[in-house]
Amino acid sequence: MALPVQQQAKYWGLSAAVFLLMLWLLGDVILPFLVGGAIAYFLDPLADRLQRAGMNRVAATATISVGMLLMAVLLVLAVIPTLISQLSALVNAAPDIFRQLQTFLTERFPQLSDETSTIRQTLLSIGETIKERGGELANTVIGSALGVINAVVFMVVVPVVSFYLLLDWDNMVAKVDSWIPRDHAPTVRRLARDIDRVLAGFVRGQISVCLVLGTFYSIALMLAGLQFGLIVGAIAGAITFIPYIGALVGGALAIGLALFQFWGDWFSIGLIAAIFAIGQFLEGNIITPRLVGNSVGLHPVWLLFALSAFGALFGFVGLLVAVPVAAALGVLLRFAFEQYKTSRLYQGLEAPPPDDEDPR
Repeated sequence: MALPVQQQAKYWGLSAAVFLLMLWLLGDVILPFLVGGAIAYFLDPLADRLQRAGMNRVAATATISVGMLLMAVLLVLAVIPTLISQLSALVNAAPDIFRQLQTFLTERFPQLSDETSTIRQTLLSIGETIKERGGELANTVIGSALGVINAVVFMVVVPVVSFYLLLDWDNMVAKVDSWIPRDHAPTVRRLARDIDRVLAGFVRGQISVCLVLGTFYSIALMLAGLQFGLIVGAIAGAITFIPYIGALVGGALAIGLALFQFWGDWFSIGLIAAIFAIGQFLEGNIITPRLVGNSVGLHPVWLLFALSAFGALFGFVGLLVAVPVAAALGVLLRFAFEQYKTSRLYQGLEAPPPDDEDPR
């Protein structure tokens, strides 16, 4: 006999509170384990496919791990140093870019030369801030990234955790399934399948979209001659998973830099704008529909709220768990609404008349 609803709500609410408390207290400690688990979840379908092709689980996991290691080495040797150098150069060049903007505006809008002009004073204050904080910002961005990752520990723990989780993924799923209360096992399994479908459709698909678009933007902008094309393309691709933000930030940054670098060469400026227009067309009409699909059920506004709330409460770790939690809550809320629509509270004491019967 199942427990009363009040007791079930108490136990599940206590579990949720313990989860949030652990996230609050152990955020930095569990970060490598969260990342390792996310990598294992992302790669599990590939391991299953290799198993169906004839490999055992150990061989499939080893093959995937070697492939990922080679990709990581390639990134470290060929891409990441260039990204860091371009990021530092971009931040250090910000004061000069701003001075050019100020000169450009002053020449074309002489009223800005009035020292009492509010716009002029605002531009001067922004310029002074950039001059004072430009180099500090570059060091802070790079230093904070290394601090969040906790370099050595992160690089050692994450591959080990992801390897063992990927190796034992199916066994862990079976073990968790054996812990489900028997009275609720069919319902919990159904909800778990729905959550997995949403996560598989969004997380795996969106990561693929970010990689494809980041690669496209970086290569296209570098071929177009944009000075900081690689870092701009990487930024635009990395934040594509945030609805609307990736295109706006990447496009504004690229076109703004193009205006300073190619001022007067309208063909080059138009080419930079066309690259982002083509990228958005490909994302909305080809890449996202194919890789993510239209049936994920994770609304952009709900995703933005989850990212904002969990990021503010739990920092970087909160951003990592925001999407899975948003997906799970979305599925649970839809299930609760389905239950409400079939409840006596919604339908009333009298059953609705059959479809073939005149309700009058």
